[in-house]
Amino acid sequence: MLRFYRERAGLTQEGLGKHVGYSKSQVAMVERGERYPRGIFVEIADGVVGAQGALLVLAEKEFSRLPPWTEDYLAEERKAAALHVYQTHLVPGSLQTEAYSRAVFRANRCPILDDEEIEKRVTSRQERRQLFTRKPAPQISYIIEESVLTRPLGGAKTLEEQLHHILEIGGLRHVEIQVMPHHREDHAGLAGRMSLLETADRHRLAYVEGHRGGYFVREQPDVADLFGKYGILRAQALTPEESAKLIEEVAREL
Repeated sequence: MLRFYRERAGLTQEGLGKHVGYSKSQVAMVERGERYPRGIFVEIADGVVGAQGALLVLAEKEFSRLPPWTEDYLAEERKAAALHVYQTHLVPGSLQTEAYSRAVFRANRCPILDDEEIEKRVTSRQERRQLFTRKPAPQISYIIEESVLTRPLGGAKTLEEQLHHILEIGGLRHVEIQVMPHHREDHAGLAGRMSLLETADRHRLAYVEGHRGGYFVREQPDVADLFGKYGILRAQALTPEESAKLIEEVAREL
């Protein structure tokens, strides 16, 4: 829609970028759906291209008003050639079922999200499943703490469905899922969760998120240290086969 109105107005991507403070390539990424329009991009662009509110209506309907740091991460995730995630307290977002995602957002208390906002965020999170079907297939791995498998967010039925979904995705050839068991006496991930990405040209970057924001780690030796730490976590965790067996056992007991 943005491209349609831009071209109708006789503007180039570079020309529109000057109005909204984006580069030509950033405007192109928004038009291809690879980047969320941040800040007041939509408001300015709607007026510049003469969309008469059409882009505003579409943005309100389609976008979940995610925090800017989350939007930046998702833009990288959508095009990553490889993704490696270590999660401590809940199932990683790209692995979540719809019901589990809804339970996660409903559990948010500060601030409390209204039902409309929750559904928008659930939809956005479900769209991340394209990771598992897009071509060329990215190389994906997850390490999940064992406690995540037994935390009944949304209730036992929701958790059971979620565990079966994890097993299904773990069966894909380009995905490996490992569980970090309770009984480990040493642990390389005590500093918390992290996501590691590789771009198409094999450039590496890491993403770390806390309560009030997230940030990318791009410089050496910090990136290498995080990738090294993840390698240790994979060695400490159960194998994918052992992990699948454990997940099956937990699901049966629900």
